[in-house]
Amino acid sequence: MLTFEYTARDTASNKQIKSTVQAESERSAAKLLIGQGLVPLNIIVQTDKKSILNQLTNRITTKDRVIFTRQLATLINAGLPLAQSLHTVVDQTDNKKLKAIIQSIITDVEGGRTLSDSFAKYPVVFNNVFIALLSAGEVSGTLDKALERIASQQEKDAELIGKVRGAMVYPGIVLLVIFGVIIFMMLTVMPQIQQLYHDLKQTLPFVTQVMVAGADFMKAFWWLVIVMLVGAVYFTKRYIATEPGRKVFDTLKMRIPLFGIMFRKLYMARFTRTGETLMSTGVPMLEMLRISAQSVNNVVIGASILRAADKVKGGKALSVALKGDDNILSLVPQMISIGEQSGGIDKMMGKAATFYENELDNTVRSISTAIEPVMMVILAGVAGVMVAAILLPVYGLIGGGGIK
Repeated sequence: MLTFEYTARDTASNKQIKSTVQAESERSAAKLLIGQGLVPLNIIVQTDKKSILNQLTNRITTKDRVIFTRQLATLINAGLPLAQSLHTVVDQTDNKKLKAIIQSIITDVEGGRTLSDSFAKYPVVFNNVFIALLSAGEVSGTLDKALERIASQQEKDAELIGKVRGAMVYPGIVLLVIFGVIIFMMLTVMPQIQQLYHDLKQTLPFVTQVMVAGADFMKAFWWLVIVMLVGAVYFTKRYIATEPGRKVFDTLKMRIPLFGIMFRKLYMARFTRTGETLMSTGVPMLEMLRISAQSVNNVVIGASILRAADKVKGGKALSVALKGDDNILSLVPQMISIGEQSGGIDKMMGKAATFYENELDNTVRSISTAIEPVMMVILAGVAGVMVAAILLPVYGLIGGGGIK
């Protein structure tokens, strides 16, 4: 039994009512409302938005989507009707949120909607690539193969993201430890040094004065520090959510020392893999470029792809349209040019994707190797400042005769 949120018009009072109703499916919920003298205007599956724990434990992961997609492909390939395949899959799905969505999709399909239109109602769960491949599979009569391609595409994308995140975990942890050590030293050691100098009526060295002032500020205005940190995170996220902010953020990612080239290769792998998957399923080139521009998840790269799409629309070859763009790595138009000459653009985009996926592996390993000495230098620098702030006062007292 599912809970649905609905908006309906009361036929007696002609007023709109918003409430919830429990039913097996969206269609059953509509029948219940009609039986109560209500005209349904909108019915959606209720999700627990208030529980943060529920959102974390019941979110739909890539693994959930891949398993669901492969199961559906297997059942359709075995010759089962679409509605029966969906009913079978929903019984095998453990994720409650995904289960509710599949139930809604079943209702839509049984009501006469196409599968792609039914999935398109949930863009947060099923992205444009998913819907485009699904639609192409329906039109060509190869729905099972399209679903297999979708699952493979999702696995590849998740693998790429995992590699990038893995490369950033180590420096993130080291920086967090450095920050924690600084806070600890400022709040515990610095006050003792300050008290010693105060008792001996001596003047603290400049470096130590700065550290002590920082410690005093954090002790007196710790709440302000927390508010400033939370505010900085909040407003940064809000700024990144805007168009100019997203452009700045995406540009910055491609220019960060060490990590910039890794992100560039990630975006090229995404673009070419998505292009290969879409075109091999029969999606037209202009539609492929439009979807790929969104799937790379970088507005700067996306804008370059859309500019290329405009040139292709004007009659230029895709390789020519992409060539010379600073945001597109040179191998991509070169491989596409070979594909244009041989009549296999999708295959050459697939080869380019494989190349950049392998290059991304090598880049991640190189970064992991190079980041260690960089982190050691940063640690040494922080340790040097902390030692200077602590030991300089002591040596100053000894040299100046403060301690006898």
